[in-house]
Amino acid sequence: MQIRPETPADHAAIRAVGTAAFARADEADLVDQLRRDGDAAISLVAEAGGAIIGHVLLSPMTAPFAALGLAPLSVLPAHQQRGVGSALMHAAIDAARTAGAAAIFLLGNPGYYRRFGFSAEAAKPFASPYAGPHFMALPLVDPLPATHGAVGYAAAFGALG
Repeated sequence: MQIRPETPADHAAIRAVGTAAFARADEADLVDQLRRDGDAAISLVAEAGGAIIGHVLLSPMTAPFAALGLAPLSVLPAHQQRGVGSALMHAAIDAARTAGAAAIFLLGNPGYYRRFGFSAEAAKPFASPYAGPHFMALPLVDPLPATHGAVGYAAAFGALG
């Protein structure tokens, strides 16, 4: 398996992965809209045997420091529970750090994302309409340039149902 940046030739396969992973097109639509809006800051694919089997996207957030929002993380159902999502997460975190982000925020399953260092406690000081136990952050610098403030996702997230 290889993790690499997406190319335009990957777009249809990424859409198929997102739709299959979530059994609906909402997340695939989100990826397409983020791209159209110019908000696909980091977009990585997992490729095996010449086929795209996973994808992760990070988009810029409004925040009191450079921050990225991670969503969605998608893996084809036949390749789940095999380390593809973990490999994508590690690559996304490394890419965000290299890009100069101070933190990554996401909305997801705490049981899954805690293993990568995300926590609701780290996100708690930051105002968001998604605040709660599933809204998590991973600081990439210590200390963070700000200890509180409002954070917001790219406009495309507002269309999610």
